[in-house]
Amino acid sequence: MNVALRSGVLSIETEFVGLGELLPVINGARVEAAVWRAARPGRYECSLPTPLTGTFYVEINQKYADHLLYGLSGLPAEIVLDSFGIAFTWLTNLRAFLRMGYYSWDGASYIEPETAPPGLIQGYALTQLLPRYGAGSVVIGFHRHDRFQHTLTLDNRQTPYTLLIETLWDRKAHADGCESEQLDIIESTNPYEHALQEWAEPIGDDQRGEGFEGISGWCSWYNLYAAITEENILEHLRAAAEVNQREHLNMRVFQIDDGFTPEMGDWLDVKPQFPRGMKPVLDDIRAAGFTPGLWIAPFMVGNRSKLYRDHPDWVVKDHDGQPIAHMQFYAEFRWHKRSEAYYILDTTHPDAFAYLREVFRVWRYEWGCEYFKTDFMHFGSEYGPDRAVWHTPGLTRIEIWRRTAEMIRETIGEDALWLGCGCPLFASIGLVDALRIGRDVGVEWRGDYSAQSMLRDSLLRNFANGMFWRADPDCILLRDRFHNLSDIEVRSLAIYAGMAGQVIMTSDNLAELSPERLRLWKLIAQDAAFGAECAYPLLGKSTFAYGTDARGRPEGRAIDPVIVQVRSNGIDRAVFILNAGEISVERVYPLAILGICLPLYAYDWTADRAYPDPLDRLTVTLAPHDGALIFLANEPIRTAPEHLP
Repeated sequence: MNVALRSGVLSIETEFVGLGELLPVINGARVEAAVWRAARPGRYECSLPTPLTGTFYVEINQKYADHLLYGLSGLPAEIVLDSFGIAFTWLTNLRAFLRMGYYSWDGASYIEPETAPPGLIQGYALTQLLPRYGAGSVVIGFHRHDRFQHTLTLDNRQTPYTLLIETLWDRKAHADGCESEQLDIIESTNPYEHALQEWAEPIGDDQRGEGFEGISGWCSWYNLYAAITEENILEHLRAAAEVNQREHLNMRVFQIDDGFTPEMGDWLDVKPQFPRGMKPVLDDIRAAGFTPGLWIAPFMVGNRSKLYRDHPDWVVKDHDGQPIAHMQFYAEFRWHKRSEAYYILDTTHPDAFAYLREVFRVWRYEWGCEYFKTDFMHFGSEYGPDRAVWHTPGLTRIEIWRRTAEMIRETIGEDALWLGCGCPLFASIGLVDALRIGRDVGVEWRGDYSAQSMLRDSLLRNFANGMFWRADPDCILLRDRFHNLSDIEVRSLAIYAGMAGQVIMTSDNLAELSPERLRLWKLIAQDAAFGAECAYPLLGKSTFAYGTDARGRPEGRAIDPVIVQVRSNGIDRAVFILNAGEISVERVYPLAILGICLPLYAYDWTADRAYPDPLDRLTVTLAPHDGALIFLANEPIRTAPEHLP
């Protein structure tokens, strides 16, 4: 990274992508008249023009030139500060911009600014800039995520493009000045996924979860949905326990999803469909050999809940004093509940905070829950003080969220398992054991609740898998009926999720599986340790994405629709080549470009074919949505492997 100060203009260049002139940004607006000066080695300052006044500074670490900070001092106290940051105003040689979504269901994709509609393309926490010419990439991302939300926004409305990087200050006091977190600008010649790991590795070094075993098991949602009863839960439990023992599957978790509580927020009440309450059911799950789990949406409050009726002051309001309805359901679908609107629990209210703490205490130590799936976790961090009025002012949206999440972890204990869903990706680092990395998979290949989110988002978030949290690609569909997927699509999605995820769950009745589907489940779920690592060696070069059509509905589009996964435990390897596109393809992949140095013996699991001689390349022909799973080893593989490496 090269920094230059000439005639009051501060600019930064990298080897691969030019960043150009650097300008301060206050409340989303660039300070165009900035004149920079060198205050001392590595520190550059400029005076802010009236009516702002004060000093904006950028400080570049002298030992590690790829680290910088920016900040403000002397800003008048009466100035309301929503955000501050920097803008790079002359991006050159840029082919693609990584737009990283904020939470589980907010997707990720490489966006080419030349072909994207003109506008502001906003991502969060980090980005990766891919050059048009030449190798390498530039990763720009923040080092801490537990105090502020950070945005990285590409403005492609005119050329050259501008990159705005902002810290959301959320109107905290700033009389003593304010400073950003450390911003890393990493130039890397490594493959694109490895470059992202270079940014992530120092962040994940001190986090919990190292050596933590993968999670496999059963979840009620994608089969029974909200229509659960004690009777049908126990029916599925008996089936899961019998198959788990007979087939030596090592499934760990049996989790009851939404449907046992009457309204969101009334977490200590149970529907009459569970006449014994939840403790006896969780005891039955434990006796069957599983870790018992429950679903909760801790920030959600239904408008017809007893919680809201008794404590209307416990929800977040707007500036007119009305509850903010983050979600509304006025028609048929209401999760088998009565509420038409869902508000946000104000966890800055001490009584609301204490209530939520008591819920987790009861669930953990009185009911015996040991696996917590917390859903809709973004509810607690979507709004700043420009929109929301919290009971206790002066905290950023992330400070509010993090304080609540830390309480949850403290209450359930370090030995409980915690999966965050609909969850902030990076504010959750160090707290959750696992994190959903895409939307609900549903029963379709295409569309909003479909396979496409899992295909896209898992590959672009794989760099953090096992480093920040265990990646959950969502439940794997195995049943033969009641979905709109072909046999090939079911197989492809199951193998893809099994290769990538460290949370392997299904919702189907295991006693009803056909022999072929049971063989597929054994392949991906039998090894409960999940010690292998999955890589996407062609990330950024072979990238499946999906956009929206003219009506705003998701549609598939691809830059080479073939996705390649490589899974290795240090000795054995598996390669899965998936055609996510809509036409048949033929591909040849030299092992070297997949990061495999020597020719190896191969067994095509999907074609049930062994290769007698070592291969130095893989050749496949794939129909739409079909995939080839190929095992590689130093010695001949004579029979089909029964599980992934």
